[in-house]
Amino acid sequence: MRGRKTAAYHLLRFRIRLAGDSPHAESVLPITFRAAAIGGVALLLAAGCSKKADNTMNSKSAINRYYDTHLVCLFPQPVKFPVQVPASDTSKTAPYDALVDQGLLARTSAEKKVVIVSKRENNYDLSDQGRQAWTPDPSQPGYGSSCYGHRTVSTIDNATPASSDPGATTQVTYRYTIVEVPSWATAAETKTAFPEVQANLSGPQSGSASLTNTNNGWQVSSVQDASGSRSPATSDGRVVQ
Repeated sequence: MRGRKTAAYHLLRFRIRLAGDSPHAESVLPITFRAAAIGGVALLLAAGCSKKADNTMNSKSAINRYYDTHLVCLFPQPVKFPVQVPASDTSKTAPYDALVDQGLLARTSAEKKVVIVSKRENNYDLSDQGRQAWTPDPSQPGYGSSCYGHRTVSTIDNATPASSDPGATTQVTYRYTIVEVPSWATAAETKTAFPEVQANLSGPQSGSASLTNTNNGWQVSSVQDASGSRSPATSDGRVVQ
């Protein structure tokens, strides 16, 4: 290695002498040699930082960008408020009552006559606080869900090999946590009424995604849900469970 450096140095001296016998020629040699070395390192760093490069940093950034606009929400499917539930059916009222306790819903009760029988019915609607936590579903006007944070990738566990060419794909498995979680989601009543919230906030979770290399860098093309099923990625900010 030392011999190669010496040969390169003397070659550079020889070329400068061919350019002339300037008294400053010798003084610029160390600077010129150092500049060339720095330039080479910069080129290597630029290649590693390319958005199209197949590396852990780009996979992590692509997944995080996707989940920045795909929030983790309470209901598996979008719902529409207000909703009416028989007051006597505690299995159905319990989730809504938990959200009433946290200030997200307002509850009223009324008698509903069915034929000749009168039954009490609870009416649940979004409160002012609940509207702040509400994320509309753009594909279904009036529908949406109460959301409580989003995934952020902590580590990339594995990624199948891929090239840096547009159209290349890779399968990525990763570990994530839910961040930016409001206090109402961490309340014991909420976790009891919504076991999925308890599971999501219990610690790091595993996830997987398919990524495709595009002209704008790596992007999520499909994701795996909690049941293990894969579905195409959406670009409209639709809520996810």
